[in-house]
Amino acid sequence: MTARPANTDSATESVVREAVASTGFELESLSEVRAGQRWLIRVVIDSDAGVGLDDIATVSRAVSLALDQRDELIAGPYTLEVTSPGVDRPLTQPRHWRRNRRRLVRVALVAGGEFLGRIGDCDDEGVTLLVSGALRRVCYAELRRAVVEVEFRQPPVPELAALDGARRQDLEER
Repeated sequence: MTARPANTDSATESVVREAVASTGFELESLSEVRAGQRWLIRVVIDSDAGVGLDDIATVSRAVSLALDQRDELIAGPYTLEVTSPGVDRPLTQPRHWRRNRRRLVRVALVAGGEFLGRIGDCDDEGVTLLVSGALRRVCYAELRRAVVEVEFRQPPVPELAALDGARRQDLEER
């Protein structure tokens, strides 16, 4: 398989981004990979409200129509794959943190060390995490990697209460 060179300003990305936006979603990533005689166009979408199967179908139709109207962008046949970000996707943008509020996350720090924390409020500079019962503010620049941990049970009520209490206090101080 041959990957098309990554170019965030490509005409294909512009067309796909516009089609995705027209459906109310955000384009997280786009990859174009040559697989034999076909191209595999992989579109990853997301939104604050999440992504369901009906949403995937809607976006798939919109992107397919947009690409089919611009045949010159993809020379030859292609397979379109529209998906949502996986749970194992690293949290790299403030919107990723916001969309995963109250979830458990494994964090590795640039300075070394690793811990588990529950995501609280976040902004463009950093995130508040509940770590071992205490709230801890961490700037994104301090993070080497952060990934959501899969939980098979509901989060403990005291942890959620601590995060909600911190949010109320933050709103009252504003």
